[in-house]
Amino acid sequence: MKTAYNFNAGPCVLPKQAIENTIKALHDFDNTGIGIAEISHRTPGWEKLMADTRQLWRDLLGIPAEYEVLFLGGGASTQFMAVPANLLNKKAAYLQTGVWAKKAAKEAKLFGTVDIVANSEDKTYSYIPKGYTIPTDADYFHITTNNTIYGTEIKHDMDCPVMLVADMSSDIMSRPVDVKKYGLIYGGAQKNVGPAGVTFVIVRKDILGKITDRQYMNPLPTMVDFRTHAAEEDKNISMFNTPPVINIFMMYETLKWVKEIGGLTEMNKINVKKSNLLYDEIDRNSMFVGTAAKEDRSIMNHCFVMAPGREDKQDAFMAFAKERGMVGIKGHRSVGGFRASLYNACPIEAVEALVQCMQDFEKANK
Repeated sequence: MKTAYNFNAGPCVLPKQAIENTIKALHDFDNTGIGIAEISHRTPGWEKLMADTRQLWRDLLGIPAEYEVLFLGGGASTQFMAVPANLLNKKAAYLQTGVWAKKAAKEAKLFGTVDIVANSEDKTYSYIPKGYTIPTDADYFHITTNNTIYGTEIKHDMDCPVMLVADMSSDIMSRPVDVKKYGLIYGGAQKNVGPAGVTFVIVRKDILGKITDRQYMNPLPTMVDFRTHAAEEDKNISMFNTPPVINIFMMYETLKWVKEIGGLTEMNKINVKKSNLLYDEIDRNSMFVGTAAKEDRSIMNHCFVMAPGREDKQDAFMAFAKERGMVGIKGHRSVGGFRASLYNACPIEAVEALVQCMQDFEKANK
């Protein structure tokens, strides 16, 4: 069988041991003789796994006790609505750095005024805006730390004059994060922490239940209110309704793998090494050019196109790369070109194979 190198943007490559252990658990979970997809979520074995998964999040990110860690359904897109539902009284501020940030702001407008403090749409979201002013009367400031479609990333934990909220769907667990600088962090699991189908929410307890001035959706519907799930989390269970058990089990196995590697400091070193390897080739190779501003380049999603004068070779390179086992490198339909996503579980051997493929293509087309 030909080797396949997975560069998909999500769902994406997962650690082999997480996949293998999940296959075993589908047959028999916790020596019960019952598979993980069939087990009652109220059994002691499953409740322990939920608690252990939450503890891995706390250990890896250094999440303080004053924060809840919730596992919910609906993906990050549902959180575009749930965040303002729980936090927006009158006005929120948003940094618009891509399609997902734009969609998040659109949902927030259903609950109050939204101030777009800066917007990089003028250059196809190829950079992170600088020098903007965050209004101090905003209930919160929302950022999307990594932009999967355009390959830009905010790689630092900023100081913010108001509550900071972050969608970290596609770079969570890729680097250490100072959680205390955020009021709320959320994201879909399907990049670095598991398969699609479970969403993580890390939220400071004291900011919940403060909606007082809003006419619409006050009080909140039960399932939208973070307090519903946080109350369960206080029992270390977080199961107001049946959780997506297979997805959380794979999350647990994935985070165990990250911890075994050495945690997020070591994970970040590995990610930077992989990222630099590919960016160096993009910058060196006469056939390609990167699309994101160099100072804002993502270490997760690497976007590039054919160099000027070489545009006619795009289909040829796609076929060339496919023949050599490169999977998922086609750019998003809204921007075209190519995108290689080097999430945590993407091995450096895959990056080396892609670099060699790019070099071989250059030699064949000189």
